[in-house]
Amino acid sequence: MYTWIIVLGVIVFAVILYAGKNGNKILKRERPLDILNRRYANGEITKEEYEERKQSINSKK
Repeated sequence: MYTWIIVLGVIVFAVILYAGKNGNKILKRERPLDILNRRYANGEITKEEYEERKQSINSKK
């Protein structure tokens, strides 16, 4: 009987550890401005595109 409790405890512990490592990416929603800032910082968009999209995002608030 104690063996099943230990096995169940290990499984629950493993699920909690896995969810903790990957849960941040799943549960965390980036705001549009955060995504825009990251894309600009990575060089995916030009300064002009950044300014235009930033203005568009700010006008929707």
